Amino acid sequence: MSFRQKHLLGIEPLHPTEITALLDLADGYADKPTDARHRSVLAGMTQIHMFFANSTRTQASFALAGKRLGADVMNMAMQASSI
Repeated sequence: MSFRQKHLLGIEPLHPTEITALLDLADGYADKPTDARHRSVLAGMTQIHMFFANSTRTQASFALAGKRLGADVMNMAMQASSI
């Protein structure tokens, strides 16, 4: 799969067939079990989430990705923290 744009910052510039292809690709990854090689990519590392604006979906997806790659994940509540 290739896109006309260098970066994917949103779906607005994508053609409907590109959006469908992207969703199909994501479905394929979601169905695959994570193998040991991927689970150890971030082993021994800590991933710290510092969100300055509430974004539950983004925080959850980052945490899930970090854990799947073997990282220890820590969330910081920036609203209750001294920056």
